[in-house]
Amino acid sequence: MVALALDIGQVRIGIAVSDRSGRVALPVKVLPAIEVTSMARSFRQIVEDHEPDIIVCGRPQTMAGEDGPQAERVISVGRQIADALDLPLVFADERLSSREAKRILRENGLSERKMRGKVDMVAASLILQAWLDAQNGKDDCA
Repeated sequence: MVALALDIGQVRIGIAVSDRSGRVALPVKVLPAIEVTSMARSFRQIVEDHEPDIIVCGRPQTMAGEDGPQAERVISVGRQIADALDLPLVFADERLSSREAKRILRENGLSERKMRGKVDMVAASLILQAWLDAQNGKDDCA
């Protein structure tokens, strides 16, 4: 099973995919949100290349586990994309994913300027990896 993950922002959408075994998440690309929502060729090519079976969207939540201020918009956009691709859709907690993505990129020597175009796809891969681990029965203490 291949999962396609989306970290949906207002301006950009980070994209990650799983390997065919559904165990490892890999960052793919960041695209302008309009290219993804309009099913532009750049996004359709990613979908064709990876042939996903499911879409996993990050769901913005507060630290208390409630939907955050952006949740309604993200849920709507996620459903629009899943419907256009005729794929099942699930949502996964995205709390702190962008912060962790920035930490990882900083540790790899990227400046704030250079990480700008990468944070969203790394965040998408972190969201996807957490979801894959939950599907495969792994937990953080393993």
